[in-house]
Amino acid sequence: MSDIGKKYLPGRKIDRINIIFKVVAVIMTCILFFALLITVLDLPEIGRISNPDNNEVEKRYVEEGIKETGAVNTVAGMILDYRAFDTFGESNVLFAATICVTVMLRASAKRRRKDGTTEFDDRDRFYEPRHDTVLRIAAVFLIPMILVFGVYVILNGHLSPGGGFSGGAILGAGFILYLNVFGFKATERFMNEKTIKWITFSALMVYCLAKSYSFFTGANHLESHIPLGTPGAILSSGLILILNICVGMVVACTMYSFYALVRRGRI
Repeated sequence: MSDIGKKYLPGRKIDRINIIFKVVAVIMTCILFFALLITVLDLPEIGRISNPDNNEVEKRYVEEGIKETGAVNTVAGMILDYRAFDTFGESNVLFAATICVTVMLRASAKRRRKDGTTEFDDRDRFYEPRHDTVLRIAAVFLIPMILVFGVYVILNGHLSPGGGFSGGAILGAGFILYLNVFGFKATERFMNEKTIKWITFSALMVYCLAKSYSFFTGANHLESHIPLGTPGAILSSGLILILNICVGMVVACTMYSFYALVRRGRI
């Protein structure tokens, strides 16, 4: 084989691998599509008395929810007590996604010039509305209101519609607005990769440690000895208030991390 052939052979192999990858991806996508389609077609008819939404589980949530969880908001009692293990898994998915994003952001921060700036700082200065007086004044009034409302939604999640997921999304929106108005340099004084990492890690550890006890002793007919308080009071529903705070912190950090990566562009 000639030297020219040897030189271009690796490139040809890469092209073949890319073609195989695309073909396999299309095949797997088609298989998944038809599997989901068959599953949807096999779903029971709406309103049938034997459907899962009409079984004893639903009745238990509605009839015994307040008594067993202490949460006036039945949804909060369901996802943070009856199904707390599932919610913990969902929070871990957010944690893994946040870690991936923070690693990428940390890698981008290493590309600094001698004056301590990066190419992302130039882009941020270009898009940052430093001279938009109306936006800056409005943000000064709106951001505290958004953050306070987010905290309110989290803390009242066991009493009214809301909770960790929705309250965390509101907090994340407040941080994103602050970033858009004041830029990365100001925002990273309190929301940087280390802060996000430790907040998320601490929230999940508290969730795990706080709920592990009831994972093993909080099943039906097994007393967990965790006081539920008076339904309707702010300090009630056992551990649900604490778990709402943990979930809200994870969601807020995840939202801000994703937006920060998109704002900085490809790395």
